[in-house]
Amino acid sequence: MIELDDDRARLDLARIHGWLAGSYWSPGISRALVERAIAGSHPLGAFLGNEQVGFARAITDHATFAWIADVWVDERHRGGGIGRRLVGWFVHHPDFAGIRRMALVTADAHGVYEALGFHAPLRPDRYMEQLSPEAAAMLRAAP
Repeated sequence: MIELDDDRARLDLARIHGWLAGSYWSPGISRALVERAIAGSHPLGAFLGNEQVGFARAITDHATFAWIADVWVDERHRGGGIGRRLVGWFVHHPDFAGIRRMALVTADAHGVYEALGFHAPLRPDRYMEQLSPEAAAMLRAAP
């Protein structure tokens, strides 16, 4: 049975780094940057016994806004709803109750997140971003 746990001590940082360094959104990310990102957010792991099989984190003030990021499920465990459970944990957890806006970005899992109430921005014309030169180059090069 898959257990979700936000105990930082259980996180397998080497495994998380490997997953994120191989992802389409943060290819080649350094371990130090992954550790810094986790330190500044609310991380959540998915575990099968003592093995970590999934990860997600929320960057949040725990009051008005949460950005869900780095949702990852080990390839051997995909298709069983773990990703939806990870994001759903944030959506339904009492520590996140009353948050006015949760956001995330995905290239390929829209249906997973729509089932949890996520949708395209109602006012996309109001959203702006500022990218580092490296992030802008990566996004321009992506299909």
